[in-house]
Amino acid sequence: MPKTKTAEKSARSSARKAERNKAIKSNTKSAVTKAEKLVAAKKSVEAETAVKDAISSLDRAAKKKVIHPNTAARKKSRLMKKLNASAKTAK
Repeated sequence: MPKTKTAEKSARSSARKAERNKAIKSNTKSAVTKAEKLVAAKKSVEAETAVKDAISSLDRAAKKKVIHPNTAARKKSRLMKKLNASAKTAK
């Protein structure tokens, strides 16, 4: 338990930030998972829009420092790699 007033305030502030970050992280994970499932199902048109949404979500999370920028870049790269591979096999 916090002993000083500043420690108490810091704990409250930290809890608020954690709640906000949890929502952003959850939305990002959902978008990435949805995109990966559509790519795996070889639904090219839906997958392309889902990947764009996922990339946008990853960028927003990285901008707000919810996830590390390199993590966002790695996930975006892997998503695009999967999308491009599925597009090649579809042709």
